[in-house]
Amino acid sequence: MTPFKQISPHPVDCVHCQQRHHRLFCNLPQEALEEFDRLGVLVSHARGAKLFSEGDVARNVFVLCSGQVKLSTNSRDGKTMILKIAVPGDLLGLNAALADAPHELTAETIEPCTIKTARREQFVEFLHKYGVASMNAAQSLSTEYWTVFRDARRLALSTTAGGRLAQLLLEWARSASCGDGEMKFTMALTHEELASMAGTSRETVTRLLSQFRRDEWIRVSGSRVTILNEEALDQMTA
Repeated sequence: MTPFKQISPHPVDCVHCQQRHHRLFCNLPQEALEEFDRLGVLVSHARGAKLFSEGDVARNVFVLCSGQVKLSTNSRDGKTMILKIAVPGDLLGLNAALADAPHELTAETIEPCTIKTARREQFVEFLHKYGVASMNAAQSLSTEYWTVFRDARRLALSTTAGGRLAQLLLEWARSASCGDGEMKFTMALTHEELASMAGTSRETVTRLLSQFRRDEWIRVSGSRVTILNEEALDQMTA
């Protein structure tokens, strides 16, 4: 969500993307990569752009190359729940495309993004042609399932709002670090949106973040969040 930092300049194409080896779907052998590069188009989107809405017919599959995308669902009375923050390398709309079903979520950019958009039929044909691409797509779906399970577990089993918020911050920082130990990320969500994901109120999120800063567990500089005391936040999630 895992909202995270930008890792590299926006890619100009798939073949020359410096980050593809670190991303689950895009780590393809050369022949498949070159064909995937010719598939669809690479588009820059401004903040607030909707890629698809809940209930829309699934016409495309999207690969997030840079930026962050908010995935949410709405109740009948108009309440919105944010389910995930998609990060570079994530596939969007894949489940609906493979099931030939309407989108179950709404996808909206929360910062400027670069996104590869491929027609559903072309993408499915590409998966049929390249077994490694099919396996990568299956792993992406499995990761998405695990993310949903983990988030449901956090909301159901964490007894405190502080524990739920701490878990979110840790998950985002760990994902953004890409294994290099640098625990920092870009926070593109408002406090109200954070509250939606943590299952609490905006006022509680604001109070907890201020407390974490006073205790020197985190440092906030503009939209940048740095984890200073991973152990302390970890203990809150227990």
